[in-house]
Amino acid sequence: FQPSISDESGTLFEHCARGLDQSLAVGSHGLPLIGTGDWNDGMNRVGEQGKGESVWLAWFLIATLDAFVPLAEARGDKARVAQWRANGQALRQALEHDGWDGHWYRRGFFDDATPLGSAESAECQIDAIAQSWAVISGAAPAERAATAMEESFRRLVRPEDKVALLFTPPFDKTDLEPGYIKAYPPGIRENGGQYTHGVIWSIFAHAALGQTDRAAALFAMLNPINHARTDSEARRYRVEPYSVAADVYSVAPHTGRGGWTWYTGSAGWLYRAGLEALLGIVREGLKLRVTPRMPGGWEGYDVTLQVGLTRYDIRVSRGPASARLADGVEMLSPTEFLIDLSDSGGVRSIELPFSPDLTAIAAQ
Repeated sequence: FQPSISDESGTLFEHCARGLDQSLAVGSHGLPLIGTGDWNDGMNRVGEQGKGESVWLAWFLIATLDAFVPLAEARGDKARVAQWRANGQALRQALEHDGWDGHWYRRGFFDDATPLGSAESAECQIDAIAQSWAVISGAAPAERAATAMEESFRRLVRPEDKVALLFTPPFDKTDLEPGYIKAYPPGIRENGGQYTHGVIWSIFAHAALGQTDRAAALFAMLNPINHARTDSEARRYRVEPYSVAADVYSVAPHTGRGGWTWYTGSAGWLYRAGLEALLGIVREGLKLRVTPRMPGGWEGYDVTLQVGLTRYDIRVSRGPASARLADGVEMLSPTEFLIDLSDSGGVRSIELPFSPDLTAIAAQ
């Protein structure tokens, strides 16, 4: 269509709210319609007839609705608050009734209601992002979320090849037509390779479950520098070891070869995974929320952040939660701290304690 300037105008909130309102249609299982692709645009024929559904999109929509309900409340938009809460609850019920496959969450349903990402599927039996967002959204029951991530790690992460797959097995011989994703050779890009952007969300999920060692192992696996430590590794990887690759191939004879590099989506998410998921440092407006996490074997870590003219040197060390805190640092709990951000210039040195036993309890 030919875009034109609208006759209407609205606030940023109203633009977002209308976008959310337009996304609430569901299919026969009560899950959001996938249309011609959700995050994975290569699955553009799963719902080409307007009936296919997406489990991943349900998790993502719940997280988005939960984030926007307080904004609607603050604006007195009672109708949207009620509608969005009802939609979120209905999605949660649909996910547990039809999204759960027994040991992990399905990826969705084709137009004819054939499951996608199911143990009964010949190809694409388990998809990483449907499991990771079950955790990230906070909407899945704890036991199912943990089980789904365990299966995801067991079936999709291959330490011997240094690859973490988006899903497995790749599309190849099935009569089903998921879309142009099937045109990629098996194990290439989104078709069962390591599609880094999506796999990074597994780091967030494992960290949220308190599985810091597993999150750190995945981060190291995705870090490009670890694919070129030796001449033989570099010859296999074949791309730059100093920029993030969109994908790493997973099927012989190309196993371990990097694909599209300088991929900003993957690079941005990997940076966030290291800072936010692995180290537990998140900026919230004029505050820095620090929930220290630390893989086993680490005694501590140092982080330098530049905010405007001010440099923050943050040191986290194993130690008692009663350690003295600097001015402008509030301890919300023994495992969570708030740091006031200012643009006054200079250097602020802040030391925070890490109590592993308390952190493990908080994760549970």
